Amino acid sequence: MNVPSVILKSTLLSASIFWIIVMSEDFNLDMIPFIFFSFIPISLCCLITILFTITPFFWLKKMNMSNNEVYKKWFPYYAIICFSLCFYGVIKSNFNIYPISFLASAFFTTMQSWIWFAKANNAQ
Repeated sequence: MNVPSVILKSTLLSASIFWIIVMSEDFNLDMIPFIFFSFIPISLCCLITILFTITPFFWLKKMNMSNNEVYKKWFPYYAIICFSLCFYGVIKSNFNIYPISFLASAFFTTMQSWIWFAKANNAQ
């Protein structure tokens, strides 16, 4: 399992989703430096989320389970919980653009990270 490459891809995906949503609401040229600085906290969020919520499913699997079986068994539950938490956060934020962009990027990035881990593990 190539965790660093998934974290790097997740950081790029998450930053792209976040800034596309933010810039669709209000774009200002003064925001451009923040795009580059935002990669540090975004990469830390991706690192923590992936290491503590996704990789344990693949690391702690039973010996008789394939990686595809782990994905099929646990991904639907993870997706339901993640969607519920993100949807709750959007509602509690009164649909403010910054929490929406953060939670949307978190949701889509975690879903894609599961797919990257499942595909990488099946190739090995």
